[in-house]
Amino acid sequence: MSADSTSSIILDPARAAFSPEETTDALGATHFIGIGGAGMSVLAEMLHERGVKVTGSDRERSAKTDRLTSLGIAVAFGQKAENVADADTIVYSSAIKPDNPEIVAAHGSDKRIVHRSDILALLMHGKRAVTVAGAHGKTTTSSMLAHILEHCGEEPSYAIGGSIQGPDGTTIDGGHVGAGAALVAEADESDGSFEKYRPEIAIITNCEADHLDHYGDEAHYRAAFVEHAGHATGHVVICADDADALAVLRALAPTVAARAIAYGTADPAEAGDLNGAAYVHIESENETAGTGTEHFTLHLPEAVTGGEPIDQPVTLAVPGLHNARNAAAALSAAVLLGVAPTDAADAIASFRGAARRFQVRGVVKQVTVVDDYAHHPTEIAALLDAARRRYPQSTIRVLFQPHLFSRTKFFAREFAEALAKADDVIVTGVFPAREKQEDFPGVGPLTIVRESQGMTGVEFRAVDDMNLAARMMAMRAHHGDVVFTVGAGDITEMDEVILHALEAHRESCE
Repeated sequence: MSADSTSSIILDPARAAFSPEETTDALGATHFIGIGGAGMSVLAEMLHERGVKVTGSDRERSAKTDRLTSLGIAVAFGQKAENVADADTIVYSSAIKPDNPEIVAAHGSDKRIVHRSDILALLMHGKRAVTVAGAHGKTTTSSMLAHILEHCGEEPSYAIGGSIQGPDGTTIDGGHVGAGAALVAEADESDGSFEKYRPEIAIITNCEADHLDHYGDEAHYRAAFVEHAGHATGHVVICADDADALAVLRALAPTVAARAIAYGTADPAEAGDLNGAAYVHIESENETAGTGTEHFTLHLPEAVTGGEPIDQPVTLAVPGLHNARNAAAALSAAVLLGVAPTDAADAIASFRGAARRFQVRGVVKQVTVVDDYAHHPTEIAALLDAARRRYPQSTIRVLFQPHLFSRTKFFAREFAEALAKADDVIVTGVFPAREKQEDFPGVGPLTIVRESQGMTGVEFRAVDDMNLAARMMAMRAHHGDVVFTVGAGDITEMDEVILHALEAHRESCE
């Protein structure tokens, strides 16, 4: 396929394909490219339930495609031009490129091509939709809220960008179609597509600058969150502990701020200017040493309860102050949706975390291997703070894979400072995702390691080869150590490499 044939095709996730008044009736026959993905499959199923004719394609068969087929949705394997012949609307995700044969065919036939966010925006009509936006904390917070609603009998639908850990150690998919009125969805800010959503409740976990390759600077990034908050038809639930989110709160129009619920750990008298928002106070937060169990009390004001203020004790099985904040957002939203505070607290006590969030993958001769999705400096700092509280006597070793060349370049110093909370750090090659190395010459693991110069108490090294780095880390680990694989790319695959290497060299861990 020549470059000329695709040069005129522009896939812009931020462009809204539908007006706010349009509904799923505007779609016609709808085809999903990559229908077996967690985010795409749940949207396809929800459209099918609404009577839309749905088809799709994917590279290979999976449990998701089997389920869709059982519902009567035709799924083709292999992506070919003829797959879109009978479709009116073609749905793509950010993983799909302009040279995809189905995109090329749809463009040549002048069919409507829309991003998955356009479909999610349409599906919010008629639902009690809750979106969760923020540089970090989205998946955990939305998983917590979905877990609460599910366990309180609300039968929610949810579209979450990751899997959830079940109580028995199983992995629960992040996409689900429920019979209830609530819809919980992550609102991805990376490409501006979250501006399309009109939720009843908009949760903003933080607004720390990220994705500057798209926004250009912090001011434009923050302005996007102000606009997103303004689209909520009901409440905005926002973290007052985050300085950037607090700036967003203060920038909200008076009519929006009047419906805002701030949450944080600061004493109410010291929380500062909340622009008239009600305040959920996280107080008496502590973690039982060595267990990872969080305890705190949420002061829920009448703006949340709809009646008298309530002091609600909460226990979490997932560690870290950052998770207490995530829980405050999820619990507040659940109560705003009508769940009793005590029921919400009882439900969240059984939450075991989103997959790849402080997820213990195995223990060999008392060396514990833990996997975590943290890929922003603040996330890494929060992870390692939680690790110190969970494993106070252990040596903490980190195998970190940077995610995106642009993020590595922009935040190299911040990454080094966050990783310095560990005792031993190996930085591997950058996971490029949508970016290309040639556009960022000289950016790699050494970009971060160089910034660690002068930091004492921790050893940094750069090892581009991820497999080699994993084996090196296993060789360095000793009895009682904790090894973390950290990053949003394929670093998670190194858990098995480390565990196998530990088994093979277990005598060195004694």
